[in-house]
Amino acid sequence: MSRYRLVPTAVQEAVLRDHCAHARFVWNLAVEQHSWWRPGRNRAPGYLEQARQLTEARAGFEWLRTGSQMVQQQALRDFAQAVRNLFAGTHRKPTWRKAGRDEGFRIVAVKAGHVRRLSRKTGEAWIPKAGWVRFRWSRKVPDGVKSYRVTLDRARRWHIAFAAIPESVPGPGTGEVAGLDRGVNVSAALSTGEMLCVPRLSPRRRHRLSHLQRRLARAKLGSNRRAQVKLAIARLRAREADTCKDWCEKTSTDLARRFDVIRVEDLRIKNMTRSARGSVASPGKNVRQKAGLNREIMRSGWGRLVRRLEDKAPGRIEKINPAYTSQRCSACGHIAVESRKSQALFACVACNFACNADVNAARNIAAGHAVTARGGDGVARPANREPQHDGLLVA
Repeated sequence: MSRYRLVPTAVQEAVLRDHCAHARFVWNLAVEQHSWWRPGRNRAPGYLEQARQLTEARAGFEWLRTGSQMVQQQALRDFAQAVRNLFAGTHRKPTWRKAGRDEGFRIVAVKAGHVRRLSRKTGEAWIPKAGWVRFRWSRKVPDGVKSYRVTLDRARRWHIAFAAIPESVPGPGTGEVAGLDRGVNVSAALSTGEMLCVPRLSPRRRHRLSHLQRRLARAKLGSNRRAQVKLAIARLRAREADTCKDWCEKTSTDLARRFDVIRVEDLRIKNMTRSARGSVASPGKNVRQKAGLNREIMRSGWGRLVRRLEDKAPGRIEKINPAYTSQRCSACGHIAVESRKSQALFACVACNFACNADVNAARNIAAGHAVTARGGDGVARPANREPQHDGLLVA
């Protein structure tokens, strides 16, 4: 997706908000219909039946009839595709869309003249009922655009995203292999010794964010002051998220151009960032500390960086088992917990080799020297497991 900043007028913004409300309303109706389906009951209505119901609803309700039929029907098509993805096992079940959070709609069957350039930094796109809406021409619009999506984020910024499959980034052809170790203090450490960190908010903005969060806690629910404070917080959060996205895009492009093979740890980020609260019967421990760690992991962009690498360098990304990569010496291969002296220092207890702990792990990843707790890699065995006979069979 190629996303651009949309700049509608006040009249056009009102029309776009109506489109978002209509698309969300139609989507939620479809979700409600399918929520009544259970095994043994009649099948839930499909797209054609829902489209006929939409025609009847437009004839009976003026506020729905004034909207764009294309936007409303496309919401039903998107829901039908979501249901197909659910039964194919590739996506989760479609859920409710909330006002203020899930604001957007999609336009399809875009013709060649519906997107045009006005000047060096300005373009415009045709949107039903709203006419020609301008957007910032920050880069070239992909050729052959067939559809686009208009969204409104919590910071009240409008964006238009054109659906297009970008070309992959060619490798250098030198056969060079790089290992990538992801962390919290250092977002990405390379086997070459480079330490890459995601830019964070400045100290002044972090102080302002803390101040706004305290004000939000004191604000009355439903008041205008609470809405203003939430908007200010959303703008700071949007700035932080945009910075992380920009860093991931530039870093992934640079790595795809410099290395032919990039090896990363096969991390289960969803499981790693799961809450530690537990239940009422079995409450968790160190919940606040775990929540802070989860936030730092998400801010470091672990998943986005690898996902963009896979998009830009398809077939050149290898995922390595992360077991013992931080405890193995990249020089001699000895594995010991005592070698990890601190968060940043690795000093092998066998050969006295010392370097940065993240760089050492990245070198192990680059070499593919991940071992498992079952039997190791044949060179060295984990220090926390007794030796096993080669002929021992375990049922």
